[in-house]
Amino acid sequence: MAKFGYTMMCEQSSARQLVRDIVAAEGAGFDFSVISDHYQPWLESQGHSPYAWSVLGAAAQATERIPLMTYVTCPILRYHPAVVAQKAATVQALSGNRFRLGLGAGENLNEHVVGKRWPPVGERHEMLSEALDVISLLFDGDGPASLRGKHFQLDSARLWDLPEQRVPVGVAVSGPSSCRLAGSKADLMIAVQAQAELGEMFDAAGGAGKPRVAQVAVAYDRDR
Repeated sequence: MAKFGYTMMCEQSSARQLVRDIVAAEGAGFDFSVISDHYQPWLESQGHSPYAWSVLGAAAQATERIPLMTYVTCPILRYHPAVVAQKAATVQALSGNRFRLGLGAGENLNEHVVGKRWPPVGERHEMLSEALDVISLLFDGDGPASLRGKHFQLDSARLWDLPEQRVPVGVAVSGPSSCRLAGSKADLMIAVQAQAELGEMFDAAGGAGKPRVAQVAVAYDRDR
């Protein structure tokens, strides 16, 4: 059965307003919520871009029922995957196990700000796959972990505050490569555009039976 979520648009509202909005969304009966994780807005006229993870922490305390989710975070350039794992575990604990970690290969709009080169899509998917391994290793919580990968290194890292329930991880898909990655390594599929063929490729790669989240833009006003 379909569930209906509410999107906190970091590009269009201040941090305080986003928290007020999610409280209202919970009161209105939405089944879950997601939040974009951008460094800057799509358009200058939108005028906002607070830090999504601080908003999530506040939202976790201001709400009681509604699930929370990043839609999506890029763990390959602006953030190291070890830092993403720590943030996700903390929000899961603060929210009482209501959090899902949505990940993606990123967009130059937000990731270029740290001054690194922008890799081609194939390399970004390779980096995302390795980042998923780092995050999973830390979520396992089997003591200090080290890893020497092609793109990332982990040196005696450990999440000291693991939540009661492991954080479910979703991967954003847009084509065959990302669908294969999501089907093989993610707990759920994320699609900005609800296209049936993405779900089919996700299922074929091992995603059959797993949840999927898709976004549909809706505009409302009393005056048509």
